Amino acid sequence: MPTPNPAALDFLLTRRSRPAKTLTTPVPTREQLEPILTAAARTPDHGKLEPWRFIVLENAALDRLAGEVAQLGETLDYPADKVEKNARQFADGHLAVVVVASPVESEKVPQIEQLYSAGAVCLSLLNAALASGWGANWLSGWASHERAFCEDALGLAPHEQIAGLIYIGTESCAPPERPRPDLDAITEWVSA
Repeated sequence: MPTPNPAALDFLLTRRSRPAKTLTTPVPTREQLEPILTAAARTPDHGKLEPWRFIVLENAALDRLAGEVAQLGETLDYPADKVEKNARQFADGHLAVVVVASPVESEKVPQIEQLYSAGAVCLSLLNAALASGWGANWLSGWASHERAFCEDALGLAPHEQIAGLIYIGTESCAPPERPRPDLDAITEWVSA
């Protein structure tokens, strides 16, 4: 018979991301962030390849990136409101962790599975931050998918991409609960 962990299950059943724009200071110190990153790094990685890595963005880096997003958006002739929204994401943040998908050459583990692992790291990081008492939100935005931003602003290698940006800070207000999926509508039971 398995040994249940009711506290962990209750956390997962009630977890709720906090909108990034509602996160404020203080943010975790490096010492407080290390166990959160350690928990995220325990994600299954299909063959111990560790096909991901972290970039921790502190306040000054986020401000710099906001400017780079604004400049890139203008260069790409994106609509002003789209550019402003993504730039504000960086400008309003106080701490974010970029989860970088960094696939490794492998005959046994397809790249798609390595990308799934990077996505799992994002969720593990988000949940570890929430479980540690911080507010957290997983975002991306158009700039995350632009090679110029990834390589020039963040120093990613050509084979790497952003799996997600996890914003972490102090929750300034509790978000309302939102509707959740209808389990019956999304679940198929196969017995034979």
